[in-house]
Amino acid sequence: MDASTATAALTVHQIARPTGFPAPHHFRFVESTIPEPAPGTALVENLYWSVDPYHREMMDGDFELNTPLEGRTLGRVIDSRDSALPEGEIVFHRHGWRTHSVVRPDEARRLPHHEGVPLSAYLSILGGTGLTAYVALTRIAQLREGEDLFVSAAAGGVGTATGRLARLMGAGRLVGSAGTPAKVTYLKERVGYDDAFDYHAGPVAGLLAKAAPSGIDVYVDNVGGEHLGAAIGALRERGRVVRVGTVGQYNTPDAPPVRFNHADIVEKSIRMEGFLVSNHRNLQEELYEFAVPHLRSGRLAPDETVVEDFGRIVEAFLSMLRGGNTGKMIVKRI
Repeated sequence: MDASTATAALTVHQIARPTGFPAPHHFRFVESTIPEPAPGTALVENLYWSVDPYHREMMDGDFELNTPLEGRTLGRVIDSRDSALPEGEIVFHRHGWRTHSVVRPDEARRLPHHEGVPLSAYLSILGGTGLTAYVALTRIAQLREGEDLFVSAAAGGVGTATGRLARLMGAGRLVGSAGTPAKVTYLKERVGYDDAFDYHAGPVAGLLAKAAPSGIDVYVDNVGGEHLGAAIGALRERGRVVRVGTVGQYNTPDAPPVRFNHADIVEKSIRMEGFLVSNHRNLQEELYEFAVPHLRSGRLAPDETVVEDFGRIVEAFLSMLRGGNTGKMIVKRI
């Protein structure tokens, strides 16, 4: 659907709670008239949508049924009733999964004008995905130059961003896990990982030991489960685990508990910490200052899988949950 010539608005509603993997029948597209902005608001024609793993977790109860889903979105202000949101401005907001959104100034953030930076990057390496990786490395892990890093789900949005940012920060050996041989190749040839493995090829502990025979200093965990147990065993003294997500369990709530030697936590003085990127929004400008010069120079590149057409947003989301993306999954208006 081309929003610029649209005569109606589309929204996506969740209409049922999934058990295991969600399916198309858990969603419904709803057509309505394009909304009119009230005083103090603006109408935004959405251009790019983010679909993220956390949406799956929220489907179990956080999302209200039969109402438009939320999500990170970029759009252009096309009708404004507030001078803080001038017409023509590109804004970021969270009223996504719809072609048109009415937002207040406190719900939208005007994007900076960084010449030469593609708009989609503000949902990937410069967006919540990149900010998650940046916070994980600089605030939680407090990565030091020369330290060795292991990242699970390394070919996803956060995983590719973590690898690229860690390389720029002077990390030592970078090791990642991914779900296909093609993604393993991508990590090593495109993202800058020194080694990577397909976690389907055997027990993760053995694969990690082969890829990082002398151990690791930091583990950035996007998966949980067997990966977490293997990483704890491979961590050196004063190693750190950064818990970003547990995507390996989102669709299998009855997954077995993580198994590891609990004595390792004490004997190796390991620290494990999780975080929510929403608690670190104050670092957004710091991320821009670090990343934008590297984007302009070509030392940093956004990793994105772009699906065109808002009508395919559910398809893109389900594909992402099954590993169909390399880098950040983004839906683009056609």
